[in-house]
Amino acid sequence: MRQFNVVVLGAGGVGKSALTVRFVRDVFVENYDPTIEEQYHRPLTVDGELSSLEVLDTAGAEQFTSLNELSTALQSGRGFVLVFSLTQEASLKEVESLRKQIFRIKGSENVPIVVVGTKSDLVSEREVPATTIESLASRWNLPFYETSAKRNWHINEVFEDLLRQMRVRYPPDKKPKKPQKPQKPGPCIIM
Repeated sequence: MRQFNVVVLGAGGVGKSALTVRFVRDVFVENYDPTIEEQYHRPLTVDGELSSLEVLDTAGAEQFTSLNELSTALQSGRGFVLVFSLTQEASLKEVESLRKQIFRIKGSENVPIVVVGTKSDLVSEREVPATTIESLASRWNLPFYETSAKRNWHINEVFEDLLRQMRVRYPPDKKPKKPQKPQKPGPCIIM
C-alpha cells in the first residue's frame, strides 16, 4: 500500500481541523480550538486501489512561529489542501499566498493541490461569490470544492481528488530488476 503525505493549510479559524477530522474520523468538531499541529492517518480506496494518507493539520498560516516551520511543512507534503472560509473573503488571500509559496519551495507548479471553501452550509453568512471561485479555478487551473464539515458535504471528494493527483504526479517506483546472471553448471556428480 502506497502512502502519501497531505498538508492542510489556510488561515486560522477557516475550518481546517473540522474538515480534517470529518474526513479521518467522520465526526464534526463543533468547538473551535486553535490547532498547533496534528497528524492523522487514514486508509483510502479510490478507483479500486488502497492507499494510506498521512494528513498534517497545521496551525493557521499566520500562526507559524517561523518561516522555517512553514517551509518544512511545505517540503514534506506531496499534496496540499488549501482551505478558506466561504464566510470570510479575506481568507481567500491567504490561500493565494500559500499557493505561491508551495510553487516556490517545490520549484514547480506541477504540485497536487485542491482548494477548499468551507462552511458552505452557512448560506446567509457567505462572503465569497461563486463567480470569484469560478474565476480563480480557471486562472489557477486547480480544482475547487465547496464543503461543509458539519453537513459532511463533499469532504471525501476533496481527498479523493487529491489522491488521484498524487498518484499521477508520484507514480510507484519501478525498480528495474537486475538481469539474472547465467549460472555456471556445477560439477558433474555420478552416483
